[in-house]
Amino acid sequence: MARPRFQQLSAEQRDAILDAALDEFSAHGFADASINRIIATAGISKGAMYYYFDSKEDLYADVLRRQVERLFRDGPIPVPDASDVDDFWRILEGHYLRLMRLLIATPQTAALLRDWLTGAASPALRKAQREAEQTALPWLVQTVVVGQQLGAIRTDLPPAFLIAVALGMGQAMDTWLITQPLTEAELGETVHVLIGMMRRALTE
Repeated sequence: MARPRFQQLSAEQRDAILDAALDEFSAHGFADASINRIIATAGISKGAMYYYFDSKEDLYADVLRRQVERLFRDGPIPVPDASDVDDFWRILEGHYLRLMRLLIATPQTAALLRDWLTGAASPALRKAQREAEQTALPWLVQTVVVGQQLGAIRTDLPPAFLIAVALGMGQAMDTWLITQPLTEAELGETVHVLIGMMRRALTE
């Protein structure tokens, strides 16, 4: 992640660096991205770049974090306030469909997430993935509790295992969906099928 001194820059200076990095990472992926091209586009020196970020991985992780925050700028996804089992899964499907529509509307973010989910497994990027999962954990825990109270999620297995299953399936779904050239109608139908698969996995 960025060093604290990066936050001391003006918003315009931070945006110039992160926007240049987003352009580079989304166009070329982490493995083929060039720090020198980012530096040239941002109009800073190599020494300045490494004054703000320890490594290419740290810069990538910060760009990724910012793009994920932009996806949720209207607030976090609410825990389903459902009246019954079908309503619970309908609400979850709606949340997921909205997220996928946002990704389609932001192709650079989709390209970055695609590269992250399918690309280099360096220790720094694995750490970023674990941090992203930890960020989502409170929502997942609350959602499992609500789902179990409604009878929408099975209770014969430990919640921690059910969350691990949901995370694993969710990553596979995300990775596959953002690589598919789907129309709006196809996206809705595909999300319905994928959420149905998760429902069957998590329901007794």
